[in-house]
Order: sequence, then C-alpha cells, then structure tokens
Amino acid sequence: MSDREELESWEIVHDILVAQSVESLETFLDTLTPGETARMISRLDLQDQRAFFELLEPTDGAELMEEVSKAQAVELVQDLPVARAAAIVQGMHSDAKADLLSDLSDREAKAILDELPLESAEEVRHLMTFPSDSAGGIMTTEFVSFDDHLLVGDVLTELRDRGREYSDFAVQYAYVTDSKGCLRGVLQLRELLFAWKKNPIVDLMIPNPFSVKVTDSLQDLQQFFNEHRFLGAPVVNEEGALVGIVRGSAVKDAIENRSSKVFLKFSGIIGGEELRQMSLFSRSSKRLAWLSSNIVLNILAASVIALYQDILAQVIALAIFLPMISDMSGCSGNQAVAVSIREMALGLTKPRDFLQVFRKEASLGIINGIVLGLLLGTVAYIWQDNAYIGLIVGGALC
Repeated sequence: MSDREELESWEIVHDILVAQSVESLETFLDTLTPGETARMISRLDLQDQRAFFELLEPTDGAELMEEVSKAQAVELVQDLPVARAAAIVQGMHSDAKADLLSDLSDREAKAILDELPLESAEEVRHLMTFPSDSAGGIMTTEFVSFDDHLLVGDVLTELRDRGREYSDFAVQYAYVTDSKGCLRGVLQLRELLFAWKKNPIVDLMIPNPFSVKVTDSLQDLQQFFNEHRFLGAPVVNEEGALVGIVRGSAVKDAIENRSSKVFLKFSGIIGGEELRQMSLFSRSSKRLAWLSSNIVLNILAASVIALYQDILAQVIALAIFLPMISDMSGCSGNQAVAVSIREMALGLTKPRDFLQVFRKEASLGIINGIVLGLLLGTVAYIWQDNAYIGLIVGGALC
C-alpha cells in the first residue's frame, strides 16, 4: 500500500494544497464520493478550507457547494472572502443560490449579491421572495424555451449555438411560449431532430402541458409528482407565464429537509441544523436554547413531588414507582409526537387541525392509561399487599 493510500483524504488534500497543484486536486476529488468529499472538507482547518476553494475553479467550487449539506455550505461561504464566495455562488444553479443566500445574514447575503452580475442578482432576489416550501421557493430558472412563431430550423440553430450554456441545464424538454411568455406547449428534443427544418414548432409541441403554479405548496407538488411520473414540471405564475422548472427530486429533497428540521426540533436542536465543524459558541447556543427551558420544566415537576415529600417519606413504596410513572408518560408523549411529525411531513396535519389531533390522542391516551394503570396497579397491590397503594399508583399512571 502506498503512502498516499495510508493517509486520510483531508491529509492528502493538505499536501496538494501545499504543492499548489490544481490538476492533482481535481484528479483526487474525482475519486471521492459526495459524502467523503463533505467529510474531507469538514476536517480541513479554516486556513486549508480557504486555500482549497481559492485553488479550485469557481465552477468546481460551485458544484461542491451543491453536494454538501446546506449548513456546511453556509459555514464555508461565511469563511471565504466575499469576492471568492460570489464567484462560487455565481456558478450554482438558481435555486441553490437562493437557498444558500437565504440562510446567510442579511449583511452577508447583500455583500455577495452586490458582487454578482446585476441580472443574476435580481433573479436571486426574486427567488428569495418565495416561501421555501412552495414551488417558487424550490424551482430553478434554468430552462430552455422558444417563441411559438419559430421554425424547427431556428430552434436547432439556437440549440447548437448555445449548446455549452444549455449543457448545464439538464435539458430533456424545451418549452414553447407565446409573445407574453405564457406556456403553450412542450417540445420533445427527439422530435426536433427528425423534423423538417421548415416545420413550425407549434406543429410538433404537446399542447396544454401539465404545469404547477408558483404558489403551490410542497403537499401540492408531492401529490402532483405522485400522480404524474415526470422528472420535472414547468412552473407558471398567476398570468400563466413560464417562470421556472421544478424537479421531482427537488420536491423530495425539500420534503426530507422539512422532516429533518422537525426531527431536530423534537430532539432539542431548535436553532437549525448543527454540524460539529461549527463554532463552539454557535453549537452551545443551539443546545442551551432547549436545555435551559427544559430545566425550568423539570424544576416545576420536581416541585410537585416536593409538595408531597412528607407522604412519600411515610410510604416509601410510592417513591419507587415515581420513575416508572414518569418514564411511561414520557414514552407515551414521544409516540404522539412521532406520529405528529410523520403526518406533518406528509402534509396530512396542519396547525388548524389541533383540536382533531387532541381528541384522537386523548381517546388513545385514556384507553392506554386504563390498561397500563391496571397493570401497574395490580403489580403494586401484589407486591405491597395494599389495595390503596395499587389504586394510587394505577390511578396516577392512568
């Protein structure tokens, strides 16, 4: 085994950075999976991270930014000089740009936007106005469209002349719009290749294609892609104008991201995603926000026990059952929260459904409370040979 194979990926990259070899860096990165790339970047120190993105071409840096998690991308962009960060952001897809800049502070986002070309900056500012859980918030504005008066030959010429630009769009369909930019149809590129160049493209397009509205929610988009097995769909505004493309994979990622955020909050991380490469102060504040509130609740719970400490001192058996009652109530609550998180992620439950959720969980809690109360109460009665203790313990759990 060679010395290089014995080194960790970040150690190899460190050596490459010292040698300032762009070719070696690009070659080595091609051997890494996205997960290993993200791990490698996180293990580099701040100085090496800056050197890493300074050495990479901005387009390669943009590609890496889209592969790592959003939280990691935010940390990396914050540590880079503004000009370099802007050059990398410029190479990202429009939806990724908007997502990344939305997670930066207003000052940081403005500094980067000021460095971008005017047209690109305005486009990103527009995308940032849409809610993150809507079609407008996850759509990309990189798509190919043609005016409905064009001929096949005109379209083929443009595709050939702008091939390098369109190659980054993951083009599978082209869209046909009228003079006002309203969506009229979809062109299959295969049909274009075999059509006579004098044919109008309106004769080849699929008219009145399926589309989604820019205001559609994640639930609406999920239902759309469940019903229609498309890789992507055109997004139109209220006037019917084509404004972007939303990919099915982007909808899936957005739903998973929302579920992750809910799970983190449930787990006590209420300040957003946390990575161990973040600063100690940032990570500490995220956790303390929950732990400090939780300790207050525990003090309140302990104060209830303190009110009855004289009784507990006389009947020590009651104190033995306290942890069981507390633990079972916590488990029951966790089950209710887990189901609620799942339903919220699937879009089956909304905040306005609180009363319905409360009724159903209360009914379930009564049944389970009676069953478990009888079980624990019976155990307490048999153990202590005291019906009153069994009644108190069973009733408390119920």
